[in-house]
Amino acid sequence: VLIDDSIYLKRCLSLVFSYLLSLQHLGFKKPVSELRAASALNRLLVLCDNSISLVHMLNLEPVPSGACIKGAVTFALNENPATGDPFCVEVCMISVKRRTIQRFLVYEDRVQIVKEVSTSEQPLAVAVDGRFLCLALTTRYIIRNYSTGVSQDLFLYCSEERPPIVKRIGRQEFLAGHFATVAGISQRAPVLWSENVIGAAVSFPYVIALDNEFITVYSMLDQQQKQTLPFKEGHILQDFEGRVIVGTSKGVYILVPLPLEKQTQDLLASRRVEEALVLAKGARRNIPKEKFQVMYRRILQQAGFIQFAQLRFLEAKELFRSGQLDVRELISLSAFLLPTSSSFTRSHPPLHEYADLNQLTQGDQEKMAKCKRFLMSYLNEVRSTEVANGCKEDIDTALLKLYAAADHDSLLDLLVTENFCLLTDSAAWLEKHKKYFALGLLCHYNNQDAAAVQLWVNIVNGDVQDSTRSDPHEYIVDFLIYCLDKELVWAYADWVLQKSEEVFTQRPLDEQQKNSFNPDDVINSLVKYLEHLVIDKRLQKEEYHTNLAVLYLEEGLQQRASASGKGAEATETQAKLRRLLQKSDLYRVHFLIERLQGAALPMESAILHGKLGEQEKALHILVHELRDFAAAEDYCLWCSEGRDPPHRQRLFQTLLAIYLRAGPAANELAVAAMDLLNQHATEFDAAQVLPMLPGTWSVQLLCPFLTGVVRGCVHARRNMQVALGLAKSENLIYTYDKMKLSSIRLSDKKLCQICQNPSCEPVFVRYPNGGLLHTHCAASRGTNPSSSSPGTRA
Repeated sequence: VLIDDSIYLKRCLSLVFSYLLSLQHLGFKKPVSELRAASALNRLLVLCDNSISLVHMLNLEPVPSGACIKGAVTFALNENPATGDPFCVEVCMISVKRRTIQRFLVYEDRVQIVKEVSTSEQPLAVAVDGRFLCLALTTRYIIRNYSTGVSQDLFLYCSEERPPIVKRIGRQEFLAGHFATVAGISQRAPVLWSENVIGAAVSFPYVIALDNEFITVYSMLDQQQKQTLPFKEGHILQDFEGRVIVGTSKGVYILVPLPLEKQTQDLLASRRVEEALVLAKGARRNIPKEKFQVMYRRILQQAGFIQFAQLRFLEAKELFRSGQLDVRELISLSAFLLPTSSSFTRSHPPLHEYADLNQLTQGDQEKMAKCKRFLMSYLNEVRSTEVANGCKEDIDTALLKLYAAADHDSLLDLLVTENFCLLTDSAAWLEKHKKYFALGLLCHYNNQDAAAVQLWVNIVNGDVQDSTRSDPHEYIVDFLIYCLDKELVWAYADWVLQKSEEVFTQRPLDEQQKNSFNPDDVINSLVKYLEHLVIDKRLQKEEYHTNLAVLYLEEGLQQRASASGKGAEATETQAKLRRLLQKSDLYRVHFLIERLQGAALPMESAILHGKLGEQEKALHILVHELRDFAAAEDYCLWCSEGRDPPHRQRLFQTLLAIYLRAGPAANELAVAAMDLLNQHATEFDAAQVLPMLPGTWSVQLLCPFLTGVVRGCVHARRNMQVALGLAKSENLIYTYDKMKLSSIRLSDKKLCQICQNPSCEPVFVRYPNGGLLHTHCAASRGTNPSSSSPGTRA
């Protein structure tokens, strides 16, 4: 801290004193003891002869009303008033009345006493913040809430040995000999004052103390003494809106702090990062916003490099992020990481003193490895954030080089996702570090698929050595499976097929790939390929479905002929054919029916007739030719799957009619008919079924059927009742919500429909028809005045 010449200040204050002398002619008999500025009101508060007077700030003329506060020993302004009124200031004064504090509201031309607070001892000094008073009594300091009257003792002291020190530090914090909050808690270590301190002032983050010989500066951050200035005969030390003024009997001086930038740079130079940051934050209110943001960001960046050099990487990362560091400042510490085409130059003046990582770590390889691991982590985090805007190529290229040099697993992850690695720099670096598989990924990302596949083939063939992946051949197969380049696939097809046929059988086929790689080239020789297209990929193309069905049919017939129709393989192939015929709707039905003639495959024939909608013919084949009643029932279930209930009823009734058409003498079909009714009672319309049944059948035989029908009817009826009740409830809820959302406007023109008087209160009664009533009128009547039913209530 430097002491200013203060000649200009002496002249200014002597001008003020000349005006104050003129006030003596207006009735003051004693010298002015205290002055406070109320800038919001354009007023000065002058304490003289135990009276606080209001004068104009510019011309020092008394206010016309002559408003003043009498009986004041000393006073303090509340810089954090609880009133919230911008047209007044709050004053708390020590009254000449013993053990009394008075609180006033001061306006431009009047004063108003608000509260009087009694104390247990005579107060000697006061400071105020919000609703809290910090008082120096004769033997102790206390905190007093003037609203609740609750007091909190702070520290003991002797007023006869030293003058009291009471200052407001900030919101809800005071300096009362020691630091203390309004809760009576000291959150800072005490300052070790000189025994002869006669005054103190606060200039964040410093506390300045005055004694008979020195001005001493203490830090509020660590409570340590920072500077001592020789200064004799001083008797007044005050802070005024950020300025610290000290006075002697001969002059008035202002203490001018060093510029904030120099203070923070000195702290950073001595590696005192936290002090520098807190000091910078505390100066925010005294610096224009834009200038402060630029300055503070630079301080954060410098602090980040200090932490980085000390290997405190978590702290460094937060400081770099908060300071919006150009990440290339960090990248440039490592040689050759930035691309040769990068135009980046380091900040000037520099953010740190290091030429590179080797100087920063003093050649320690372990420390250098830690720094590079942090750099990899940090670059990976910021590459997808706003920090990377404008330098994505530099970041991704540097990250690739770090991964490759460290043999890091994330190298492949970087290259298989969106990245901005520059091809020329990155390719040379990968080749230097023998990362040929990664180089192939880089080529693929830059649309050089042929070069990529050739690199991978060279790895498999042993032409180059790269152990990045243990299965490069499988990767090549997967790559070609999804490759859209038809010529590239066929160029390496022979090489791939020496070990695997999946390059064809596992190919995905969407509309783009069908045009670039036509499956018809291999359809006649690869049944598995067709199965993949039709079953796995569900390709909706008639030729594939028809050809696959024909292949199944021919293979099944051949296997049945060689094994007399009893082999397991023939049965498996037939099962595949039946599943295909049932699930697919794309094959040519008439073509397959012609192929099935004479093949002795009744089940397949029934399925095909069902596809044509010939349900009765299909069921006739299953019942009379195949004699498989279970298959007939399964057919009805399969054929009606996903269809409406009436369609299923028609199928089952058709099957029942076929059973009954043979007459009551056909016992086997009659038993099948009874089983069908009893096992699928819910699938029949009883009104249509009962007339069809033979009269010789007893009720006992049909008991399960009749029971199921009755239960189904009762269940359906109850379901309808429940649905109706739910619909009514939902309608009631929607009606209620609609009423809540509707707005009602009250005015003098809205009259009560009972007493015909306007509503004077916000509480009212509204009837469903929109009528409005006073609450007392509604209580006396209790019914809707416009309703024909007297029992209808609001």
